[in-house]
Amino acid sequence: MLITFKTPVYADITMFGDVAKALIRMMGHSGTIPGAILAGDVPKALETLREAVAHNPNAPLNPHRDEDGDEDARRESVSLAKRALPLMELLAAAAREEQHVMWEQR
Repeated sequence: MLITFKTPVYADITMFGDVAKALIRMMGHSGTIPGAILAGDVPKALETLREAVAHNPNAPLNPHRDEDGDEDARRESVSLAKRALPLMELLAAAAREEQHVMWEQR
């Protein structure tokens, strides 16, 4: 499953579903798909996500690959900071322009 994040003021961002759901939860939302953040709530969602990333930026964010405990998979994992960067940029653009953010399954 793929999840696409959209706002009128930034390019669409598409992520694997498990990664997107984890990031949505880090923004303080339930992880339901589809979903949205009203323009007035975007700055708080961005702040919450930034705090979660700052807490442990090098944590791997490959939920399915990390479950098996394979050390090679962990070395090849993409960090939380790198996975979250495109979404944080989308949220920042939406906050600047006071626009909503939506996400849906592709």
